[in-house]
Amino acid sequence: MKTIEVIVARDGSSRVETNGFSGSSCRQASEFLEQALGSRQNERLKSDFYQTEVTDNQQARQQH
Repeated sequence: MKTIEVIVARDGSSRVETNGFSGSSCRQASEFLEQALGSRQNERLKSDFYQTEVTDNQQARQQH
């Protein structure tokens, strides 16, 4: 399941965390939130970012 979490700390800082995305699709999905929250101070990429996105066609070919 794909989710996007926005975590707001007591000091007012915020963090956007994506789960269930592969490759750079997480950036595309959370871009509107990052723009609304302001400039990015830092970025920490999860291992999911370095995985390639598997399409439905690729899955179908692998199953045959």
